[in-house]
Amino acid sequence: MKLMVTGAAGRLGGKLLTVLAAQGHEVTGSDIVGDNIARLDIGDFEATRKFVDDLRPDAIVHPAGWTDVDGCAKDPEKAIAINGFGTQHVALAAANIGVAVLYISSNEVFDGASGRPYREYDLPNPINPYAYSKWVGERALVNINPKHYIVRTAWLFAHGGKNFIQAILNAAQAGKRLRVVTDEVGNPTYNDDLAEAIGKLLETGRYGIYHFVNEGVCSRYEFARYFLDKAGYKDTPTEKISAAEWQRASLPPAYAAMSNLAGKHIGITLRPWQEAVDDFLAKEGLLK
Repeated sequence: MKLMVTGAAGRLGGKLLTVLAAQGHEVTGSDIVGDNIARLDIGDFEATRKFVDDLRPDAIVHPAGWTDVDGCAKDPEKAIAINGFGTQHVALAAANIGVAVLYISSNEVFDGASGRPYREYDLPNPINPYAYSKWVGERALVNINPKHYIVRTAWLFAHGGKNFIQAILNAAQAGKRLRVVTDEVGNPTYNDDLAEAIGKLLETGRYGIYHFVNEGVCSRYEFARYFLDKAGYKDTPTEKISAAEWQRASLPPAYAAMSNLAGKHIGITLRPWQEAVDDFLAKEGLLK
């Protein structure tokens, strides 16, 4: 297939370029910044429409967005403009030439009140501006383009860049005492595993909503401790705290773990998160 990937300068977008090309697809990456990729601001509808018209891809993979949850909380209108209306622009451009869009969304579209892992067709109820903007993007795509995949994921960790695992590692290497919340629960997800699963999904043509996360559920504290223990930082002091004690602009859902029910139905699963962390650490040369 001829594929277009938005947000190609990001960690997930960049990995998708590699994975999809390795699967034999012709891949064009776009982003507002970055080297060796096409420049495109999805906030500009006419530019997006023209880009898609000229490229004529068979499908668009759309991970581009504003993922700074605290930044979104401070500027909700900007969050909606990028994550909501930007996705609307991609959906319209794709619908205009009759091709599918695969949109990357988030576990944060749920309110965290269920007490069990969320399934694909549980009703979203976003409780913070980032989550609301991602939900707006979902609704825009569903209402505009019947050829859609919505892939919700959670707690991404990747090689390089800023993420929870990198912050934990940097603090441990600096000999700092850590404070990690115990009452935020989710699914750690390895960027590389997610990209592979997306590649498999595109080849099925099975449109719909999917929850692609590594198997298993844990708290932020459990995630951090497993990572530290496996990376040789067993002696790093780690204090258990509540989310209320961690001052931040955005309030995450307390229990936003997800179940990959739809993916399993078509034979796409991600390995347990512990195995993914071990693989990540091995590739970084940190596994002890």
